[in-house]
Amino acid sequence: MNTEYLGIIFMYLLTIAIAIPMGKYIAKVFKGEKTWFDFMAPLEMLIFKLSGIDPTREMNWKQHLKALLTINAVWLFYAFFCLLFQAHLPLNPDHNPSQTLDLAFNTALSFLTNTNLQDYSGESGATYYTQLFVFMFLHFVSASTGLAAMMVIFKAMKDKVADKLGNFWDFLVKGITRLLLPLSFLVAVILAFNGTPTSFKGKDTVIGLQGDTVHVSRGPAAAMIAIKQTGTNGGGWFGVNSAHPFENPNYLTNIVENVSIIAIPIALVFALGFYLNKKKLAWVIFGVMTVGFLIMLFPSVIAEVGGNPAIAHMGVGQPGGAMEGKEVRFGAAASAYWGITTTVTSNGSVNAMHDSMMPVSGLAQMFDMMINAFYGGVGVGFMNFYIFIIIAVFISGLMVGRTPEFMGRKIEAREMKIASLIALLHPFIILVGTSIAAYVLVHFPNAAWATKPSAWLNNPGFHGFTEMLYQYTSSAANNGSGYAGLTANNIFWNVSTGIIIFVGRFFPIIGPVAIAGILANKKFVPESAGTLKTDTATFGIMIFAVIFIVAALSFFPALTLGPIAEHFSLK
Repeated sequence: MNTEYLGIIFMYLLTIAIAIPMGKYIAKVFKGEKTWFDFMAPLEMLIFKLSGIDPTREMNWKQHLKALLTINAVWLFYAFFCLLFQAHLPLNPDHNPSQTLDLAFNTALSFLTNTNLQDYSGESGATYYTQLFVFMFLHFVSASTGLAAMMVIFKAMKDKVADKLGNFWDFLVKGITRLLLPLSFLVAVILAFNGTPTSFKGKDTVIGLQGDTVHVSRGPAAAMIAIKQTGTNGGGWFGVNSAHPFENPNYLTNIVENVSIIAIPIALVFALGFYLNKKKLAWVIFGVMTVGFLIMLFPSVIAEVGGNPAIAHMGVGQPGGAMEGKEVRFGAAASAYWGITTTVTSNGSVNAMHDSMMPVSGLAQMFDMMINAFYGGVGVGFMNFYIFIIIAVFISGLMVGRTPEFMGRKIEAREMKIASLIALLHPFIILVGTSIAAYVLVHFPNAAWATKPSAWLNNPGFHGFTEMLYQYTSSAANNGSGYAGLTANNIFWNVSTGIIIFVGRFFPIIGPVAIAGILANKKFVPESAGTLKTDTATFGIMIFAVIFIVAALSFFPALTLGPIAEHFSLK
């Protein structure tokens, strides 16, 4: 077997081996049981004391959402003003300028929402201060925000009478101190010992092999890169992200960073089983997510390793695979694997340029983000899947002629309306955004108010449409990866994607939490002979069918105009 294939098989199996015990650990943390990191309790109590927070005060779902939205508004203004004035703040040895109003708007929203879409170049568009005290800070709190929201749903599913759903601040802080911080510390140490910079010095001057003078950016990068991976954030220190030899020095760091992308999202599925004592349900959910992941992975790896068929028809082979835009250090298979793991989650980091990958890979990567529920980001991945569970339970209940029930609560019209709106919101904002961009490009190609749309795309035809579709898909899925052929750092793209980033983050959190809270207030109905079993393979197939039908009906026409048409044009 090709050693490249062995590499990606090893990475996935290692991830599962880590995720199962990690899931058990996460469940113990939030059930209040003893764990290895109980020594963090004094630090947590100090944080609560300084903040005037009582972590034992129970909240209902509305109070959870109020706390979540309020603190995120505070973080947004902090990030926005820091970026606007970063040139005047400390820790700027390279004298990088402040960001423009529209770019600061987009960047602040992007990092607040765990999206990390970077319309600037990492090492030149931000300072050490904003990289550390804005971006890295938001890496931690945005990931833990998703985790805290997910725990509200876990809590609502666990208790038979659950109008009290824990404390948001307790979930938020423990998510950082007991999970994200220890994991990030471990990953950062590995990166630092393998050559990732940890210095506060400015650019270094290097004489290249050809005698050229090169100014090489550096900085305390290892810590930020660690949390950008473990928190499914993805925003890199350097402009080309983990394709940069400082950000991802070798194959070992490539394994560590890649495992870090999906370890927590998978662990949270198993944490559900341990937390609710329903391990069969967790395995069903994991099975559905994994089948979806593999369906996207196999075609992408085959396409990248096989190379471009248009070149093959010219009589020129590609023995190393389609290597344009990829690092020789990693190869085609590992790059394709990263491309799927980063888009099946809300990570968005890259170790190769997605714009240069085969159309089949672009299709798989976009479809991952369009579904946005296979593994997904920290916390929010399960919440997106939860919406599909509610829809699948409702449809299944109607098919067998009984009132739909999930976890002992009846699903009625109110919950289905919310679930339907959230399920339809995702394709709506992606397709409307792409339609507006395409209309402006065609009808106003030289408009100054849209920053001359004729200069947006470096590629015409099918691929150019794909670049625009990918940008809005990535924004709506809070992923943050992009096609480099699209010039996005202008007022039109910064503002439009910023709005979609905001809507794509908070409404899919509000909806599932509201559904869980409403269901928690309903009378618990004990299981009977007629209760629909949700921990069976049959129900797993039902969820899978609902997900793919909704996604295919919503997105297939747009995908046909982009990567599918491009794929057949290569033949």
